[in-house]
Amino acid sequence: MNHALQQLQPYPFEKLRALLASVQPTPAKTAIALSIGEPKHPSPPFVGEALTAHLDQLAVYPSTLGLPVLREAIAHWCERRFGVPEGWLDPVRHVLPVNGTREALFAFTQAVVNRGDDALVISPNPFYQIYEGAALLAGAQAHYLPCLAENGFNPDFAAVSAETWERCQILFLCSPGNPTGALIPLDTLKTLIGLADQYDFVIAADECYSELYFDEQQPPAGLLSACVALGRRDFRRCVVFHSLSKRSNLPGLRSGFVAGDAEILKPFLLYRTYHGCAMPVQTQLASVAAWNDEAHVRANRTLYREKFDAVLAILSPVLDVQRPDGGFYLWAKTPLDDAEFTRRLYAEQHVTVVPGSYLSREVDGFNPGAGRIRLALVAPLAECVEAAQRIRSFVEALST
Repeated sequence: MNHALQQLQPYPFEKLRALLASVQPTPAKTAIALSIGEPKHPSPPFVGEALTAHLDQLAVYPSTLGLPVLREAIAHWCERRFGVPEGWLDPVRHVLPVNGTREALFAFTQAVVNRGDDALVISPNPFYQIYEGAALLAGAQAHYLPCLAENGFNPDFAAVSAETWERCQILFLCSPGNPTGALIPLDTLKTLIGLADQYDFVIAADECYSELYFDEQQPPAGLLSACVALGRRDFRRCVVFHSLSKRSNLPGLRSGFVAGDAEILKPFLLYRTYHGCAMPVQTQLASVAAWNDEAHVRANRTLYREKFDAVLAILSPVLDVQRPDGGFYLWAKTPLDDAEFTRRLYAEQHVTVVPGSYLSREVDGFNPGAGRIRLALVAPLAECVEAAQRIRSFVEALST
């Protein structure tokens, strides 16, 4: 067996199940889960219709490169969303459909990392655990940058040493962040591109939450936006990952894309050809329908705004918690140990959240997620409000 498998840590939800295994929640209250970030809003009906309309394509082997109509729809969406000038993104060279960002982030790391004792993959901390697992199984070491409140919950990139940058092969970004919801400013993205040029590493920007934001007049910038601002039409060393899971409430469709540097995507396509992960044709055609429509995405954001407004009005008086820049998580500070808070909240109020320390790694004796919990506002509005009221009651009882 691959000895690197022994380095993998349990997934946060495995730790959560172990934490709660012996707890008997109060039977007087129904269960409300704010733990898993699985969208619960209705999927767009027209996507399901497009999927079922092409079930005859079950008899067709899909190509790894994907259908031209899908790659073109993705390229045009990037033009509309991130201001990419027409013609910059070649649908053949700069776009590759993938079966969701989770699969793509992992596979991308295997294809890009050049194994060696000093190979480094840099990740925010807390982070999406795929970054770490992908790095370790690719033969690299994971290096964690703490995301602290004093830096807007973004890494302090200026504090990274030249030696660390020299060893870096991939820099993972997540904006809006999971679990913090923090956005990486455009100027910071431009600075990071300069560092990638100076030290020869790849920027892998996980932007799967990019379409969940609060101000319709100011969509958040992404790595492609920074490339446009720099006039970097070859997108050199820059690759973005997007998905329909959060944007369109389609986590079961397993559909997303990778876009950016053609010189990186070409060997990545070769890797994926051997990997055997082509997206089914009917899924591709359903995805075209989703990428071509924005009305359902705006409606989705409206639902999340309502939930954030309602939940924050209840929790802000008793917890240190703020509206994030984007995404659908709250990153709340707890008045006691985050795992103990989570265990007691489940026992006394039958509400499930995730301890922040389970989403982070301890480095030099410090875990940046400790003393916080992640709340995923994915349940219907009424459930989110009920959960917030229960959490408030629990916190108020703690103080007395």
